[in-house]
Amino acid sequence: MKRIVIFASGSGTNAENLIKFFHNSDNASVIQVLSNNPHAKVLERAKKLNVSALSFNKIAFSKTDDVLNILKASKPDLIVLAGFLWKFPEDILKEFSNKVINVHPALLPKYGGKGMYGMHVHEAVVANKEKETGITIHYVNEHYDEGTIIFQAACKVNKNDNAEDVANKIHELEMKHFPIVVEKLLNE
Repeated sequence: MKRIVIFASGSGTNAENLIKFFHNSDNASVIQVLSNNPHAKVLERAKKLNVSALSFNKIAFSKTDDVLNILKASKPDLIVLAGFLWKFPEDILKEFSNKVINVHPALLPKYGGKGMYGMHVHEAVVANKEKETGITIHYVNEHYDEGTIIFQAACKVNKNDNAEDVANKIHELEMKHFPIVVEKLLNE
């Protein structure tokens, strides 16, 4: 059975979708959700779905081996970032080489980098009058949103769309594609 650990910072709709997708799977399951925000709704969602949920602070994440040791004990086959906002430490990336992926709410390399997350991305897409946007699932490396691209899916941006409209379209793409891509990676 393949083991998935999810990192998230916010509401956790992508995490919940992944947990539910793999709930009855014979091949994989989400074994843990970790968050840098002790008040994140994702922790509540995970607990309701009987998945271990823990929060940690910046010291545990990047100054000590606390989070690294939690991951070593969990033995994940894949670490999935689903709305996780901190840059991943190099020691964790080194320990879990090519096992950390992220979903980004734009078609990278456009609208990536520090500070480009959530509504910031959608507002920039609308402000620049883009005709399309989408999601990018990519491996995580030591730079924000620069890891090797695994998968992209696009959607149209209509001239009357606002940032909220774009956010809803992106959310649909994430719900549809993210679990399938995770499953495919685990089966490779």
